Amino acid sequence: MAVAAVIATAVILSRGDDGAVTGGDGDARDEVEESAAVAVSERRYGIAVDSFEVEEGVVARGETLSSLLGRGGVSAGKIAALPSRVAGVLDARGIRAGNRYALFLERDSARAPRYFVYERDAARYVVIDLAGEGAARAGEKEVVTVEGITRARITSSPWNDLKAAGADPVLALALADVYAWTVDFHGIRAGDSLSVIHERPFIDGRPAGRVEVKAAVFTRGGERRVAVRFPREGRAAYFDEQGNSLQKVFLKAPLRYSRVSSRFSNSRYHPVLKVHRPHHGVDYAAPAGTPVHAVGDGTVVKREYQAGGAGNFVTIRHANAYTTTYMHLSRFASGTRVGARVAQGEVIGYVGSTGLSTGPHLDFRMYRGGKPVDPLAVELPAGDPVAGEDMERFLLLKDSLVARLRGERVAGEAMAGGYPLPVDERTAARGDVAARAGEERLAATVAPGEAME
Repeated sequence: MAVAAVIATAVILSRGDDGAVTGGDGDARDEVEESAAVAVSERRYGIAVDSFEVEEGVVARGETLSSLLGRGGVSAGKIAALPSRVAGVLDARGIRAGNRYALFLERDSARAPRYFVYERDAARYVVIDLAGEGAARAGEKEVVTVEGITRARITSSPWNDLKAAGADPVLALALADVYAWTVDFHGIRAGDSLSVIHERPFIDGRPAGRVEVKAAVFTRGGERRVAVRFPREGRAAYFDEQGNSLQKVFLKAPLRYSRVSSRFSNSRYHPVLKVHRPHHGVDYAAPAGTPVHAVGDGTVVKREYQAGGAGNFVTIRHANAYTTTYMHLSRFASGTRVGARVAQGEVIGYVGSTGLSTGPHLDFRMYRGGKPVDPLAVELPAGDPVAGEDMERFLLLKDSLVARLRGERVAGEAMAGGYPLPVDERTAARGDVAARAGEERLAATVAPGEAME
């Protein structure tokens, strides 16, 4: 189904080689326009590449620093001396298959090799100067953080609708994490809506980290749930409009993303036994192998197999006389054993169809004082709110972010669909940041949709 309406905005902040920050307000854009005619040398790994031919590749299995340099035309004598000269920066034996490298060659008839660059990972690299003593230096690539605003009306599911909108669908998982204690994402219905400010780091135009939510508003039936990221005790946490913590003793559900297929009932028709009997749990339909998370901190008290019922199941004892049980697992997670301590959100097993089951699903049950309770209806205490001395700062941040989510334009903000193409080092150096964030609006007609189960 189509997304009813989506508008996304984006702002790119990037620091060029001169240390100036580009992108953002109007003055910055004016400076970009004025400097557009100035020729700026492209730099990679801190090297002015205009003076060199660059050969790039990926380290193959069995290749070594010596073989890479030898194929690049470096003399045997220089190769033999390099390991000791670069030892403080690079272990020549630590070259790993799959990592990228680059060889910079002089632009002359001899094409003498001048620099060799080995990438330790997506961000870190080592440059070896092949002239003279073969000095080496370590460096890190520029990380470009791309921020976007996405608004969507749900017609099928957050995953499908965000993907249809051109946004990265993993944003749906990030939102599920933020609202894990307050919104049951398995019960989202057509007509619900969401707005979210999100950011993600990029290196060389490729994602270099997870999508993070800065603020979001989830609306259902006129009820609005706000989430604002704010630091607490050195870590990011999420709070509502009044500064109350969104985190609770238990997660709203043990699966990050699926749907409720059967609810808590005192009389449910059993699909296998063909009789009515109590079903004191909630069934979540999900593909086999989907990770199952502990809804709260606790201790594993059971890890067993029951042939005529629960199949593979785990029971966890929590504080305040609560226990939870996770049934029909295909297998248990490593480390899930009786007596083991588990943390909220920790994977304890995987969805399956063991025991008395008609297909892959999780039967999740919760007990208080030994009596079954409805996991979807139980009220649980929240974590600590924003500290009093931080409240004024929090409210200022919240008002600013919520205004943006409501669509009130912020000075200097450019419009773009989803994440724009991130800025590489060359683009940033040339000052073309603002030009890359053009205005675009994405819209689709409302498609009728049925409520999800």
